[in-house]
Amino acid sequence: MLDIKRLMNKIKENEPYLNALEELDRTGKLRKATYKERVNFTIDADLMLGFNEYCRKNNYKKSTIVESLIRRLLQQ
Repeated sequence: MLDIKRLMNKIKENEPYLNALEELDRTGKLRKATYKERVNFTIDADLMLGFNEYCRKNNYKKSTIVESLIRRLLQQ
């Protein structure tokens, strides 16, 4: 059984999904729980070549890795 602190953390982690379900209940329409935003930034060419190769070899999406690293950075 979840203690109250762990339960609150789970609620906070899944807040976008809970909000989407609340809107479904209220309006009868289900919207996307999360939206992606296209961004533009400049990265060193050699670094990008290595990153492309790493993603290709390990069958990863680049955006998934970048999102994961940003999340980890923000949780510190």
